[in-house]
Amino acid sequence: MLPDPTASAPPAPSPGMRAALEQAVAAQGTTSPNPPVGAVVVVDGEIIARGHTQPAGQNHAEVMALAVAGDRARGAQLYVTLEPCAHHGLTPPCTDALIQAGVAKVHYALHDPFPEVDGRGHQLLESAGIEVTTGDGAWQSREILAGYLKHQATGLPLVIVKYAASLDGKIAAASGDSRWISGPDTLAWAHRQRPTLDAIVVGSNTVLVDDPELTARPTDPYGAVDPAVHQPTRIVVDSRGRIAPTARIFQGPSPTLVATTAQSTPRWHSTIEATGAEILELPGHLGATDSSHVDLAALVAECGNRGMLNVLFEGGGVILGSLFDQRLVDRVHAIIAPLIVGAAAAPGPIAGVGADRMADAIGLSDITIECLGTDILVTGSPIWPD
Repeated sequence: MLPDPTASAPPAPSPGMRAALEQAVAAQGTTSPNPPVGAVVVVDGEIIARGHTQPAGQNHAEVMALAVAGDRARGAQLYVTLEPCAHHGLTPPCTDALIQAGVAKVHYALHDPFPEVDGRGHQLLESAGIEVTTGDGAWQSREILAGYLKHQATGLPLVIVKYAASLDGKIAAASGDSRWISGPDTLAWAHRQRPTLDAIVVGSNTVLVDDPELTARPTDPYGAVDPAVHQPTRIVVDSRGRIAPTARIFQGPSPTLVATTAQSTPRWHSTIEATGAEILELPGHLGATDSSHVDLAALVAECGNRGMLNVLFEGGGVILGSLFDQRLVDRVHAIIAPLIVGAAAAPGPIAGVGADRMADAIGLSDITIECLGTDILVTGSPIWPD
């Protein structure tokens, strides 16, 4: 289903807020469990300072921007993508910094539901004589902060599912060969997305067949990779202890966690832990087959307990099917490649119990469609059938 062409587009943010949103995007993946926030200081229509939230325990976006602006912040306007904090956490309140800097106006995009903020930031600024407006860039900020907002509401991260399939819905040939369905533009897009994530999850079969490294390797226009780029945690779901310690997922700069069940052996645990990876034993969940698999709801909850805000599941089909069966999915990235595989034995991207009737099929809302070279990226949020 294509997007409704008559639907109204979200309001465009002001130039100041657009610059603040760009700063927020730059912070994605690096701030958890804090939200990725951007801020800019504007004097006479000119942006004189920019800043975004630093890793947890360090300065927030407003403080970073004010430090650049210095004395020029007095009488200035500040645009920020989330309501300024009003409590003493690991850092002092941003409201105090704004009041002390003499800022005249604060424009924030979105109310912060964190219980110790929750409107208090707005009230403190107004009580200090600062003019406050809200709503500019709210739709865009809500998209950037989707993981944080879900975590605040439920304690769980935003669960994103991504897969690449051929035009006839296959993720590999009949032999199991899956290199490559999608093209180089999709690969480049995936590497640009990875630094914005807290974790990437794959199943043991993906590791055994493809042996991925799952690191973030975005390149600049000259083809160089930034060695300081944020690396998400790599998570392997291996219920029975099948993967070897020599797998590439245990190499490189990213931390690795292996989620397993009591079916795996202590000896296997030791070989995996010797690589520096962490073993996480979780309860089993009886899926569509007779064997017990890692309870993915328990894994998602553990990610939330660790302060992860955005978690991407890349497969395989059994894991993705279980996520959909349990209604754990918040967002879907489906890449459709211009290929025809055929073959009844060729696997599809989603297994699990699935729908017995078309009325039970899962739809998508908020759909966007983007071309990645010759591939098509379809993004949307599940509509669960009642």
